[in-house]
Amino acid sequence: MGKSLVFGHLNPDTDAIGAAIAYSYLLNQTGHDTEAVALGEPNEETQFALDTFGLKAPRVVTTVANEVDNVVLVDHNEAQQSVADRSEVFVARVVDHHRIANFETPYPLYYRAEPVGCTSTILYKMFKEAGVTYPKEIAGIMLSAIISDTLLFKSPTTTPDDELAAKALAGYADVDLEEYGLELLKAGTNLASKSVHDLLEMDAKSFPLNGVNVRIGQVNTVDLDEIKARKTDLLAEMAIENVKYQYDLYLFVATNILTSNSLLLAVGAHLDKVEQAFNIKLVENEAELAGVVSRKKQVVPPLTMAFDE
Repeated sequence: MGKSLVFGHLNPDTDAIGAAIAYSYLLNQTGHDTEAVALGEPNEETQFALDTFGLKAPRVVTTVANEVDNVVLVDHNEAQQSVADRSEVFVARVVDHHRIANFETPYPLYYRAEPVGCTSTILYKMFKEAGVTYPKEIAGIMLSAIISDTLLFKSPTTTPDDELAAKALAGYADVDLEEYGLELLKAGTNLASKSVHDLLEMDAKSFPLNGVNVRIGQVNTVDLDEIKARKTDLLAEMAIENVKYQYDLYLFVATNILTSNSLLLAVGAHLDKVEQAFNIKLVENEAELAGVVSRKKQVVPPLTMAFDE
């Protein structure tokens, strides 16, 4: 089949990069020729994990068809979240924990999807099933991904499988789960030095919802007042992004990892659908979302339901 590139979604988070590194390692140990790459630079949280376990960040690519005929997707499947020329290559494998949408292939493929909190949790199982052991650094990056995606098990996406995998991986990685977990999450909350544009795009994904192009960005913080102080600039930049990229609606969710509450900013059309989805009233494009931390489970599903009505 030749060499394959393994990568996660655009604006990669710790799971997108960590899962690519781990799955590429597993595939290479079982007779395949793969390379982990990324569709963007690692954020501060991810870089902290890479540095902690002595891993080099995967090289960044913007196209893949100029290099390979086959690719492997981790932590995503939707076309708008993937590399620009994905339609020009064969998707040979997918390992994911998100909804399946806007995805099809002309040929059969290996597809593994489970409703767990993190793609790396699935990969932990796949290592066990294949009888392949992993070095400390691979255990560490998978552990980091699970901590990140589950917010150290505070997210409603967390399953017993995630907790079991994390505890086992912490042992292999030789770190204290709680201590390292807090250090990792706090590494990703340094927002003061980032531009408004960078804040919006740190972890942003597009979702077509019943013909409406919705952009949803999310950041973690330990101080929502820091976000509120930049609200005017954030709203202005969101409006610019809507026009520039033809988003119908831009949502920005800032999540306090200590309280598990979020601040929502919304700009664009269909604000009534946003209010309907979360049973809230937007005041000057802002609302509090109590207990909401997960875009995958607590933001996208109610929005989908509201737009389907």
